[in-house]
Amino acid sequence: LSELEALMERMKRLQEDKEDEEASQEEMATRFEKEKKESLLVISGGIYAFPVPFSFDDEIVSTDVSRYIEDPGFGYKDFARRGEDHLPTFRAQDYTWENHGFSLVNRLYSDIGHLLDEKFRMVYNLTYNTMATHEDVDTTTLRRALFNYVHCMYGIRYDDYDYGEVNQLLERSLKVYIKTVTCYPERTTKRMYDSYWRQFKHSEKVHVNLLLMEARMQAELLYALRAITRHLT
Repeated sequence: LSELEALMERMKRLQEDKEDEEASQEEMATRFEKEKKESLLVISGGIYAFPVPFSFDDEIVSTDVSRYIEDPGFGYKDFARRGEDHLPTFRAQDYTWENHGFSLVNRLYSDIGHLLDEKFRMVYNLTYNTMATHEDVDTTTLRRALFNYVHCMYGIRYDDYDYGEVNQLLERSLKVYIKTVTCYPERTTKRMYDSYWRQFKHSEKVHVNLLLMEARMQAELLYALRAITRHLT
């Protein structure tokens, strides 16, 4: 099967399995922990920290971004050290954008919550209902996997989501691309962009980038707004 056909087959199988039997809360928690730990081993720019039969063969272009920032040491850091057994987890059910973050940010800055919420929803729901040459395709499962994987990298867990779907729908090359774009965007190369979903249209891959950026922004907001809430209470 081609990359596209294999992905569509996995999406179909996931939907059928979900209808037949749902995973238990314990199983979903275990799958999240596995995915979270694995995300720490993804090195932006091309490889995993452990041997796998995959790598990008291009060199990472060193981009000087210091001219755009005041603190040259400012940048993304993994939320936990590799090798730790108990990694911190932000349970989304304890502090959600819809129930907590939205109202707080609106209170701090009038109407900004409505604008942010509209932006999140628009990008999350953005689809042509296509996958390359296939039309009338429901891409909800795939879009949710992309969004939730970004949040997983930031230690955010949704209790009602089976993270086994992430592992089945997002291949290693795509996971490397996701981490690079969301955590170290200045290291992204065209070869990386070309190395995943080769049969997809550019417009569809641009949708992916938009979704990744909005997922990261919402994750950052959740951490910041939760900290403000704790300070106020």
